[in-house]
Amino acid sequence: MLKRIMKAMQPRDAAPAAAVPAGERVYAIGDIHGRLDQLEALLAMIDADDAAREPARTHLVLLGDLVDRGPDSAGVIDLAMQLAATRPDVRFLAGNHEELLLTAIEGQPRAMKVLCQVGGRETLLSYGMSRRAYDDATFDDLIEMARAVVPPEHIAFLSAFENAIEIGDYLFVHAGVRPGVELNEQVPADLRWIRREFLDHRGSFGRMVVHGHTITPDVELRPNRIGIDTGAYASGKLTAIALESTDRWFLQTPPDETAGRDAPATNALERVG
Repeated sequence: MLKRIMKAMQPRDAAPAAAVPAGERVYAIGDIHGRLDQLEALLAMIDADDAAREPARTHLVLLGDLVDRGPDSAGVIDLAMQLAATRPDVRFLAGNHEELLLTAIEGQPRAMKVLCQVGGRETLLSYGMSRRAYDDATFDDLIEMARAVVPPEHIAFLSAFENAIEIGDYLFVHAGVRPGVELNEQVPADLRWIRREFLDHRGSFGRMVVHGHTITPDVELRPNRIGIDTGAYASGKLTAIALESTDRWFLQTPPDETAGRDAPATNALERVG
């Protein structure tokens, strides 16, 4: 598979370059949304990129929304659990889709309804639920059926995801942070769901924020944040940011041939993230 590496340019009005600690290297992966094929491809690209560079303590961060929309959320979680078991450097952030799935399985029909509106059907089918059973079920039925097909170890794994990760001058979150609130006082709901207030803010957050959640056709570089959700579930473009010292670069899988040039535009459902 072809590798695309894009060297980032600093905006003219950027503050002094953010850095990770000396001797460390960080790779952070944007929203996967059930695209096991793209995750496997991007991990291979990351391993090759890491091996080609000087030895460093390497961190791997997944920014959340591993599930929903794409065809193989169950496979993505299996692979993520394998990574957790074999790589001490890997960490996982909770996205709003993990929150929806867990809340639905806990027994809230409203959460199941929202989940099904934003790709939960594909998640449940990936765990072996039949299409006919899904289509005939009420939301209460789906809760019981989800409990039957989603393994308890997957639920426990997702429940242990972190809300934010700080490495050097970088803060990694799923959705963003609320402006004007100290980083150590941010609430999980904002870290997983916030959008406009965060995206529109032009001031410093105290750290360079790396996030997913909001789809853009390509990497979005701003003086105070970097967005790397390139709509992999539909576009095929799964993106990782790589950081070392004050350097940053990007690795990205090539778009699906049928997806067009850009990620899908935001619509009513997309606002859920």
